[in-house]
Amino acid sequence: MDITFVAGQYIDVLKSARDMVHKGSRLITHPLMGSIKPNETPFRSIIMSEGTTLDIESLNIIESSIAATEKFQRDNKVPCWNENVLGDFRFVDLKLFESALESIVK
Repeated sequence: MDITFVAGQYIDVLKSARDMVHKGSRLITHPLMGSIKPNETPFRSIIMSEGTTLDIESLNIIESSIAATEKFQRDNKVPCWNENVLGDFRFVDLKLFESALESIVK
């Protein structure tokens, strides 16, 4: 399993995933999974698989996720959370990631 860390904002993770989709990767988890809005958390993990051809469904999903995130963040900026709250968001992202990974592996 390869892990790519994207330094930056939530939107940067989505755009990096979009670039990977253009190179043939496919989305395994939805980029907006969970109940936390993109303007509330700075963290997002996305599981993808490698591929060699453009997956149109993944492209449509990532493009609509980018559009939704830009709208959310335009209307309400991500607050400047303190370290305790950031830790909570990291934990939630980790748990969503672990849950998705568990369901994929089974």
